[in-house]
Amino acid sequence: MALLIRGGTVVTSDAELRADVLTDGDTIVAVGTDLDAAGAEVIDAGGAYVLPGGIDPHTHFELPFMGTVASEDFFTGTSAAAAGGTTTCIDFVIPGPGQPVMDAWKDWNGWAEKAACDFSFHVAITWWDDSVSRDMGRLTEEFGVNSFKHFMAYKGAIMCDDEVLVNSFMRARELGALCTIHAENGELVWRLQQQIYDMGIHGPEGHPLSRPPMVEGEAANRAIRIAEALGTPVYLVHNSCKQSVEAIRRARSEGQRVYGEVLAQHLIFDDSVYRNPDWRQAAHYVMSPPFRPKGHQEVLWEALQAGTLQTTATDHCCFCTPQKAAGRDDFRLIPNGTNGVEDRMSVLWHHGVRTGRLTPSEFVAVTSTNTAKIFNIHPRKGVLQPGADADIVVWDPEGTRRISAETHHQNIDFNIYEGMDVTGIPAVTVSQGKVVWRDGQLSTVRGAGRYVKRPTWAPFMAAAAKARELARPTAVERD
Repeated sequence: MALLIRGGTVVTSDAELRADVLTDGDTIVAVGTDLDAAGAEVIDAGGAYVLPGGIDPHTHFELPFMGTVASEDFFTGTSAAAAGGTTTCIDFVIPGPGQPVMDAWKDWNGWAEKAACDFSFHVAITWWDDSVSRDMGRLTEEFGVNSFKHFMAYKGAIMCDDEVLVNSFMRARELGALCTIHAENGELVWRLQQQIYDMGIHGPEGHPLSRPPMVEGEAANRAIRIAEALGTPVYLVHNSCKQSVEAIRRARSEGQRVYGEVLAQHLIFDDSVYRNPDWRQAAHYVMSPPFRPKGHQEVLWEALQAGTLQTTATDHCCFCTPQKAAGRDDFRLIPNGTNGVEDRMSVLWHHGVRTGRLTPSEFVAVTSTNTAKIFNIHPRKGVLQPGADADIVVWDPEGTRRISAETHHQNIDFNIYEGMDVTGIPAVTVSQGKVVWRDGQLSTVRGAGRYVKRPTWAPFMAAAAKARELARPTAVERD
């Protein structure tokens, strides 16, 4: 069925214009003034913005982690995303230590069959042998995977040492894939956790003390320099501090292809949340990297404004209070993760656009378009133009919402933004040309989500490698 969104202000990452948007089936077919389509459902967007659907490049639905499983599944998670204006989520396939990569791939794809909106997968490399190298090739060629995740934290579980990083980075370069990085020095974290616990600090306040900013900064710089030596592009997830931002800024200023992501949560909260005397409240903010002292927030905002950080995400990984209670007497055992997939866009509009930190076009860039470009699904996603997917949000810039666990659609009994009043909300969310959220009513369909393939950059990276080789100084020049 055709859908005509009439009378709104269309916002892309580089322009605002008064225009109608016409879809047919799951595709946008026209953007222009005074469009008409006999028999089309008409949505009045007068006084509203019309935006590309949000893309969250970092979610964890149904993640087995720290002895439990994240409470949000692919149906509830993608439905909550739609309620917040996000129409595509990129989740993570994470093999256990020694688990065949393709076995993990099958597990996650089975869980994702219930997704309500479009999704894709990064695949984590958690160990190394020849079979992992072969599976990386198969994933890129057959399944459209163009990004591989590397956890530099979580010693004794999924942490990559330098040998795994080097092998995986080299293979990704051969395949034309991007390496994504969780930058924390896992060895230092493990040592500091023992020290903090042995000092008698057992509550959530011990979490940020055991993962200070320099732990993130060291790992970020190390990953970037390994990538520089090998000629592999990298994307650092959930940057939370000045130290990692400086590592990215320095590398980008030197011409290295490095990208950075920031979570909406890290832009809003500081480490005081861990000192709440109510253990339940404090434990729900335990995530890694942790929230930082206030000074880091302004650095993150400035980096987002300057383009040093290009994308915003949530690292949405929900654990309910009984699950968090596994670490009631030991902060090291609190499952790491917070909510956010439903709240990201409103929080960023309220604290970004309404404060003047971001323009509406910059908001579209950091919530949708930049992610689509970096992960090679643009112009299918992240833009409103003929031929693009009909993933559209009618955004009410004056609409308000009080965020609360009592009214949200995320499958968790707590919301880290509890009680926050935000101005700027999705009035209508359209996924694949169908209305899935309208005026507070959710109408997602279990299993309607599609897996989105993401082509590699193999030709471009081959050309870049050749250019690097030609630019390498000869022995005479070195002397």
